[in-house]
Amino acid sequence: MIGARLELDDYRLASPLAQVSPVVKLAIALVWLGGLALTVRFAPPLFIATAALVAGAALGRIPARAFVRALAPLWIAALGIGLSNTLFAAANSDPAAAELVRLGPVRIAVDAAAGGVALAFRVLAIASVGAVFTLTTDATRLADSLVQQARVSPRFAYGALAAYQAIPRFGEDLATLRQARRVRGLRGGWHPGLLVGVLVLAIRHADRMALAMDARAFGSGPRTFYRPIRWGWLDLMFGVGAAAILAAALVLGR
Repeated sequence: MIGARLELDDYRLASPLAQVSPVVKLAIALVWLGGLALTVRFAPPLFIATAALVAGAALGRIPARAFVRALAPLWIAALGIGLSNTLFAAANSDPAAAELVRLGPVRIAVDAAAGGVALAFRVLAIASVGAVFTLTTDATRLADSLVQQARVSPRFAYGALAAYQAIPRFGEDLATLRQARRVRGLRGGWHPGLLVGVLVLAIRHADRMALAMDARAFGSGPRTFYRPIRWGWLDLMFGVGAAAILAAALVLGR
């Protein structure tokens, strides 16, 4: 999501936020983002985004550089979305709408600016919550938690984990194919035929992966777990705190 791998440094892996059940964090993120649909004002998404970033920095030990690297493209996108919705809103052409500012021939209404700002902050909130979840959640622990606590099928959870961890292999396969073209005296840059080669190799990797999972009897019956994940007081505390934050955000939106 956001260009960040689900691989954590040791200091971040020991943070309080990383110790919370991934299922709990996923539920909190979904409830927060679902709660934003109940309001159209800009204060609630701004409050949620701020709470997520503060929690990520203080409780997740996420360095500022990681935040900037993950969120900078989406901050720019949020700014662009807000500006475009402000400039092209229907309220700008309504003579009865209160005028905020006029820039030459461009008239910006108060309602148009409010809607654009609210939408920009909504995108910012979605990006911030997603970034904190991604940067404080280990991919393997997420799959374990989905299987053990959310009762997701092991075939789906571990299959998705294996597919995610195979993504870097696409770059390695592409580099290998380019080197093979150079050995044959062909150009090593981009060529449509490389896409076919990468797809063929991806299918082969997927086939091997499926055979390996079948050999380990995924989905055949009850299983034991090498990394058991249990509910704890930390999960309850974060859940209650997240509910309080959402309630405060919705109160601000009245």
